[in-house]
Amino acid sequence: MKRLKKSLSDEGQPVSWDRTVSMARWDLNPANLMGFLIVGLMVLTVLFSASVILRDLPSDSRLRILAEARFFYVKPPNATEDVSHLPVTVQKDKLFGGLLSSGFDERSCLSRHELVLYHKELRQMPSSYLISRLRNYEARHKQCGPHTVLYNRSIELIKSGQYRGSADCNYLVWISYSGLGNRILTLASAFLYALLTNRVLLVDPGVNMPDLFCEPFPEVSWLLPPDFPIINQFSTFNQKSPHCYGYMVKHDIIGNSTGSVLPPFLYLHLAHDYDHQDKLFFCDQDQSLLQKIPWLVMRTDNYFVPSLFLIPSFEQELSNLFPEKETIFHFLSRYMFHPTNSVWGLVMRYYQTYLAQADEKIGIQIRVFDTGVGPFKYVLDQIFACMMKENLVPQINRGEPILDPSGKQKTIAVLITSLSPGYFEELRNMYWEHPTVTGEIVGVYQPSQEEHQQTEKLRHDRKALAEMYLLSLTDKLVISAWSTFGYVAHGLGGLKPWILYKPENRTAHDPPCIRAVSLEPCFHAPPYYDCKKKTGTDTSKIVPHVRHCEDVSWGLKLFDQNGEL
Repeated sequence: MKRLKKSLSDEGQPVSWDRTVSMARWDLNPANLMGFLIVGLMVLTVLFSASVILRDLPSDSRLRILAEARFFYVKPPNATEDVSHLPVTVQKDKLFGGLLSSGFDERSCLSRHELVLYHKELRQMPSSYLISRLRNYEARHKQCGPHTVLYNRSIELIKSGQYRGSADCNYLVWISYSGLGNRILTLASAFLYALLTNRVLLVDPGVNMPDLFCEPFPEVSWLLPPDFPIINQFSTFNQKSPHCYGYMVKHDIIGNSTGSVLPPFLYLHLAHDYDHQDKLFFCDQDQSLLQKIPWLVMRTDNYFVPSLFLIPSFEQELSNLFPEKETIFHFLSRYMFHPTNSVWGLVMRYYQTYLAQADEKIGIQIRVFDTGVGPFKYVLDQIFACMMKENLVPQINRGEPILDPSGKQKTIAVLITSLSPGYFEELRNMYWEHPTVTGEIVGVYQPSQEEHQQTEKLRHDRKALAEMYLLSLTDKLVISAWSTFGYVAHGLGGLKPWILYKPENRTAHDPPCIRAVSLEPCFHAPPYYDCKKKTGTDTSKIVPHVRHCEDVSWGLKLFDQNGEL
């Protein structure tokens, strides 16, 4: 009787399934039959168990599990040996646990689906309620987005100057303003507000937003069309504008419009210099009135999400969307901000060249607010003190110029982002001129050296966005206090960074740094007002998950209730 010793042909090629069956079809004996029966029973047992598990899940969960569990073959980004000849199976959820919607052309925005190969796995999964609300939002955006019938109808309300009754679609227009870090944080804040109030978010393209980010919503753009009736007035909007909500409250204008006639649009001034009347935006009573206005136009440079949790009418919805409070920016940033192919190319080329092969990647984001030409010694001293105190980098051996390595040495890549090249040069020279005490090989890298911030310059912004993403791909991260650039980087990566305290009087702070307790960014200029009592108050004392920031003593930040400062 013939036996099948291998499933390979004489030429070394795999034998097809049909051929294998035909060769073995007539070679069955009782032992073989018993083996088939055992295998069959095992298969039936597995199928029965799976059917019981899926039966007990809600129908939408069953569909999501089946639809989103995709397998594809990749070479892991941190592979240190040539495994290209082997099929390495890596299970990756290309849609980030259902956070992203399917149906996009992958080639048009490579980062949307490739980022999952480089970012760490989500520590927490988005709630099913958040996923459902995002899909509902996308449907509303498709129905009400630019150049749709309902959008064109709503535009006529602005042209008419008056508004009666209810609109088919309500909108929030975000004005492009301030530096890139601020723009990212405020756009995430604006989207969450739009989600809470069932508005469609439209983005002022500004100078270069379309060149930095892919469209996040399927089929219809999020960019405000250039023929929007009041787009040319955006640069003139301020607290004294007749359409500014704070101005109207201060002069008791909006109170006279609470009858049948309301303005078709209002301007919301939520920038750092806003006054008491502007800050009434965060009061429930004022939200009730704003809900009636079809078009809201917002300018802000603040991540105002923490104060949304202090509005009672939003509190339950926010808890449903985000059971874990400190994941808000992390999830929204992964949902909304996908770098364009030109920016993603910068990220990938640098990552693969300098970072991919390292055993450990350390990110250091340095922002110095003092004037003058760096590097400043007190800043360097504080950075070194933090890294050594927290064991983020290995100590150097100043007594041994040459170290004879034994065995494979651990490699560490230190990525520095700073406007000044001096901090990079000092750290690079330190690890170039001296070996480490424990034998690690440390490489120090800095992608760009722009020397000064160039807000809304496309080339500068592309590099800045690429560096935010590179920092988010590190294993450990050190950021500078008060810096929205650093907030974005650690939020994107889901990293709890070490925060360098802001130096005072050009003196290194002691202690040099603190480990962040929450993933969330800090709201630098929150209102201190109790809307119910109509008096000033410390708003960090109202709810347990809104407290002061680690790096800005007067700022507000979201914490999970079990987090401790």
